[in-house]
Amino acid sequence: MKELDEKINIDAALTDVKDTALAKHPCFDEDAKHMHARVHLPVAPKCNIQCNYCNRKYDCVNESRPGVTSSVLAPFQAVEYLKVLSEKIDKLSVIGIAGPGDPFANPKETLETMRRIKAEFPDKIFCLSSNGLELYPYIDELAEIGVSHVTITINAVDPTITANVYRWVRFNKHVYRGVEGAKVLLENQLKCIPKLKEKGIVVKINTIIIPGVNENHIQEVAKKCAELGADVMNCIPLIPTAETEFADFEKPDNKMIFKVRLDASEHMKMMNHCARCRADAAGLLGQDLKESYTLLQEISTHTEVDNSTRPYVAAATNEGLLVNQHLGEATSLYVYKQTPNGFQFVEERKTPKVGLGDSRWLELARTFSDCRGILVSGVGENPKTILSSCGIRVVEMTGLIDEGLEGVFKNKPIRSIAKADAFKCGSSCKGDAQGCA
Repeated sequence: MKELDEKINIDAALTDVKDTALAKHPCFDEDAKHMHARVHLPVAPKCNIQCNYCNRKYDCVNESRPGVTSSVLAPFQAVEYLKVLSEKIDKLSVIGIAGPGDPFANPKETLETMRRIKAEFPDKIFCLSSNGLELYPYIDELAEIGVSHVTITINAVDPTITANVYRWVRFNKHVYRGVEGAKVLLENQLKCIPKLKEKGIVVKINTIIIPGVNENHIQEVAKKCAELGADVMNCIPLIPTAETEFADFEKPDNKMIFKVRLDASEHMKMMNHCARCRADAAGLLGQDLKESYTLLQEISTHTEVDNSTRPYVAAATNEGLLVNQHLGEATSLYVYKQTPNGFQFVEERKTPKVGLGDSRWLELARTFSDCRGILVSGVGENPKTILSSCGIRVVEMTGLIDEGLEGVFKNKPIRSIAKADAFKCGSSCKGDAQGCA
């Protein structure tokens, strides 16, 4: 009897933990969406399947659908981004990775990001969204890291239906198509659910409602996934997207959506408030932070360097107050360091002479190898790429040097980022080292 009482107490405690986790995750609990914000980190660009409804263009801020992001971040950049967001978003409770490809087509980047995040933000909820194809081998590691919620997109549990949803599946370096590919995908997806539950991870199933393909089959998806232990299901209406196989499909109407969700709810709890978030969504569900687009683009240019060997930042300036020179026209750069009493001018350092082609930028990288960043009002693509590859962050901005120094030394966003027309030769500049006209 004592052992039974202890088991009941343990089960009750686990239920309390699970309910608490659900209550703080806006994608798993509708009430949480008004109080708890989330951020998706776009660190996983590659994908291992091609869905017939997916076009993962990620260069437009006006595209608001899954698989879209304004920039892709490296793991260290993702941590920088979160540090900035945590100061701007109240009650940022959930940190997730949902693409723009699949987290486990990019396992190194995904796991490194999650480990870095855990070290910096141990109190946050960690979640992932995956197609499930290559998830299984990493479940133990995810549990160790502290991932508490995983979403798997399963659009059918009948291979003949699944085959109509995907153009191809790439698994173990081999590409599968048709029913063969569907069987490979389903086998790997379904075995993840009990394994995740064994590790105490909350499981949500996403299913896209595709008229004429799976709308009459989704109840079977719910039944099968519930039997395997899934907790929540999200039935999402198809977004017909240009340049995809399903571009000309009709959107599911409200009647179809209601019926699909009602039938599926016989087997599993439904999530009916999905905002169909971008891979870089940030903020309350349906109320994304407008600044995140600019922040992502700025932080995605950061270069990871050993700052102990790069104590300085250089600036292209005419008078030592403003960043107001294009790198190509600067015959010298002012060099600064950070001190307990603020930023201090170190010296004015000559830049290499013009007319050397790309060799000029390699020589400049050597001349300023002790600088972690260079502030300029404009720069061509060649020098920017070369300097970045040498570990020097190039920041295009206009305005006070101190603002740029604050941004680089303290990893803060810089408000005065230069627009394309901020320098003489415009965005077409190639940086050919011939100097500015």
